Amino acid sequence: MGIRRWIASWPVYRQLTGSDPLGRGAAAKSRGSRELSPRTHDADRVVRSICPYCAVGCGQQVYVSNGKVSQIEGDPDSPISRGRLCPKGAASKQLVTSPSRQQRVLYRKPYGTEWEELPLERAMEMIADRVIETRGRTWQEHDARGRRVNRTLGIASLGGATLDNEENYLMKKLYTALGAVQVENQARI
Repeated sequence: MGIRRWIASWPVYRQLTGSDPLGRGAAAKSRGSRELSPRTHDADRVVRSICPYCAVGCGQQVYVSNGKVSQIEGDPDSPISRGRLCPKGAASKQLVTSPSRQQRVLYRKPYGTEWEELPLERAMEMIADRVIETRGRTWQEHDARGRRVNRTLGIASLGGATLDNEENYLMKKLYTALGAVQVENQARI
């Protein structure tokens, strides 16, 4: 390839001498980029959804190919986010497609060194048993001054940023009904 041809193929030269001074069209294209197609090109369908990471409620478009999520992007029709997603929302495809996502219950016994797999029903029973035992053991009807408090300080909740408003509402109701007073959520972006 001659030097003139090489210079003419250089994107900056094409941008400065062609009809694309901002470099957003033909000047930015190469042979390799012309052969590329968007990740959403082969999607069978697009499902509108809401980002699960916080209470803002940004709109998402979930692209599905062969029954599996192939891409997640911001929904430009969303009046809340207008097609934009924060870094957590932009990475939400990993929430459902990551090969390292745990899809089974793992349990390590006290002082144990190995994880063992448990059926979900058994794990839920173990959690319920421990909540009931802890509540019973730490229940306070009255404080040191004799005032009625009906609470337990043995149970607390710290929610995370993947919980939505509805889940947080239900958790608050559950923990309040159990008598827990230490209920907090860290859902800030």
